[in-house]
Order: sequence, then C-alpha cells, then structure tokens
Amino acid sequence: MLQRIILRQRRAVQSAWSISPSTFSSQAPFRQASPLQQLCLKQAPFSVSPLRLYSTQNETANKEEAKKDNGDGNGKEAESPEDAFKKELEAKNKEVVDLKDKYLRSVADFRNLQERTKRDIDSARIFAIQRFAVDLLESIDNFDRALSVVPADKLTAAQAEANKDLQDLHQGLKMTENILMGTLKKHGLERFDPAELVEGKTQKFNPKLHEATFMAKAADKEDGDIMYVQSKGYSLNGRVLRAAKVGVVKND
Repeated sequence: MLQRIILRQRRAVQSAWSISPSTFSSQAPFRQASPLQQLCLKQAPFSVSPLRLYSTQNETANKEEAKKDNGDGNGKEAESPEDAFKKELEAKNKEVVDLKDKYLRSVADFRNLQERTKRDIDSARIFAIQRFAVDLLESIDNFDRALSVVPADKLTAAQAEANKDLQDLHQGLKMTENILMGTLKKHGLERFDPAELVEGKTQKFNPKLHEATFMAKAADKEDGDIMYVQSKGYSLNGRVLRAAKVGVVKND
C-alpha cells in the first residue's frame, strides 16, 4: 500500500516537470527549482514542495546568523540576574553614601546653629545694659569732676573745723561714687585710669584702651608715655565701652 502511494507521487512529480518551459512562460511565473532541489526530487522517494524547502533554508540561515551575532559579541547579550543584582546593589550603596553625607552635613549645620545661638544669647545677656551704661557714664564723670574741684589742702585734719561742711559734702559724694561704682562692677562695668602707675611706671599709650587727643614734648618722660588724662575709660565685661582720652608724649 505504501509503495503504491510513493509510486503515484513520483509519477505526479515527473509529469509536472515534463511540461515544456513555454507553457510556464505563458502562465503566471513560478520559482524555478535550483539544482539542489532537482537532486532532492530525484533521490527522494516522495514529493517535496519547493516552497517548503525554501522557507526551511531561510529559517536555518536566520538561526545561524542569530547564533553568530550572539557568539562574536556584536549582538546585545542578555543580562544575567547576577549582573542586574550587582548594578542594583551598587546604585543602593551610592544612594546610602549620599544620604549619609547629607545627614552628617545637616547634623554639623545644626550644631553650628546651636553654638551660634548660644553665643548670641550669652552676648545679649552680658551686654544687655550696654546702652544704659553708656548713658550713665556722663553722670559718673560729673561725680569725678565734683570731687576733683575741692582742693586737697582744705581736706586736711587742720582744716577740719573751718571746712567741716565742705569736708562732709566731699565725703558724702565720695561714698556715693564708691557705692555706684561697686554696683556697676557687679554687672561688669569697670573704670580704668591711665594716670595710675603700673609697677611704679607711667602707663604707655595703648590704642585699644586709649584715645590720644593731643601730643606734646616732656623732657622727663619717654615717647609714648601718657602725660595727661582728660577722661577715664570704661569697660563692660572685658569690652571697651569708652576709651580713655589722654595726652601722649612725643619728643621727636
């Protein structure tokens, strides 16, 4: 039975190929079989469709071309799960480093803000009476001028009976001044007198503490010595509130 079917198919194929070429030229054009297809038809015990053989050759060529692209590296290789995991891990590590850097910077800025705020609060507390103290300096200077007006010879014990009222007034002003300066000292306001001797020597001019109002020659003093005090200086918690006005020696 099988041999009869094969024999019929071979006869049908032979009869199809026995048609003259002119017959094919007058009809719709067919794809001419290649020598390889003719050889296959002669040797095959059954009929083979030329169209099927052509499509099979194309699929085989496409597969070989795809394998060649994947093998020589010209084509894009498929990314493995391990590579994808490594890339994702590197991205996460980079993100962690960036977030840690931002966190440390934020902490440092916050601490700097705390220290700066604390300094501002301390400065405001320490120098809160600065404006009040500046307005009070003129009254303190008036106390000093009133005490310096009284001659020293009228304050001696020999003149106690004759100038008792003057001595009592002078003593009252002196006590009031001492109490006032003691109270101001508790709040950080202190007075410094450039006329006072330091280790038995006249004080030198210091631009941070003194303000030179004039310069003059003095044979018994050196250049830069303070020879006259016009007004005393004041400081508030170490900060110069008002520089002392002085006259400075300049012999050159």
